[in-house]
Amino acid sequence: MSNDKLDILTQLRTEREMGYKGGLYHITQIDFAYNSNHIEGSTLTSDETRYIYETNSLVLDKNEAVNIDDIVETLNHFKCFDYLLDVAENDLSEEIIKAFHRILKEGTSDEKKPYFAVGDYKKIENTVGNVDTTMPDKVPEAMRNLLESYNYTLSEYPDAKDLEKLEKLIGFHVRFERIHPFQDGNGRVGRLIMFKECLRIGISPFIIEDKNRAFYLRGIRRYDVDRTQLYETIRHEQEIFDGRYEKFAFPKDDISQETSTKNRKDRERGGER
Repeated sequence: MSNDKLDILTQLRTEREMGYKGGLYHITQIDFAYNSNHIEGSTLTSDETRYIYETNSLVLDKNEAVNIDDIVETLNHFKCFDYLLDVAENDLSEEIIKAFHRILKEGTSDEKKPYFAVGDYKKIENTVGNVDTTMPDKVPEAMRNLLESYNYTLSEYPDAKDLEKLEKLIGFHVRFERIHPFQDGNGRVGRLIMFKECLRIGISPFIIEDKNRAFYLRGIRRYDVDRTQLYETIRHEQEIFDGRYEKFAFPKDDISQETSTKNRKDRERGGER
């Protein structure tokens, strides 16, 4: 990445603050929500996701029906991404992970189910395909151990190379998905965590595209016997995101000058009161 351009986190935050349309933040919001939700079965198209983001509304064909939860979870994913940017530099914690789940699931039909804990760990056993996951009463301890091990490893090797950091993050993701700590929404929360952690540890973030769903899921399932498939899938997605970043990244000098001008105008307006 060019040293004369804003880093990815600053770029995303800057575009959000500016209300900048058509840039990296705008496109990431739409593509991340569409792909991550679609991997989990959402029926909304990419164009419909874009329309919701850009207009806060949705126009359907006369004979088309859409699950309300698909719309709610799309809107909630936009909020999740904003929260992700707010906490990107914080150490990963149970509080952050549970907040992702709470924001994602607020206002959905799941929230009305007595057994479904929005923003908290599962109460009933669940599976991934035909694979058993961690029992509900074991989840809190499993999550504490996972986070302690992951955060300790990162702190012990601050100078690790980018590929080594990515390998540690992928390992965390696989263990998280196998624990499957929430009743539902684990895949989307897991992918939000990966994007956040990429920003924290200074490596390229990525969006798992729905078209690569089979490679991604097979990579998780076969991780113990062959780590290359999941690793190569994610490296491919990193390259795609890097290309977008290089296309949209602002030069540092332009933003510094713009920020200085904005601050000066704010001070002038303050003096007029």
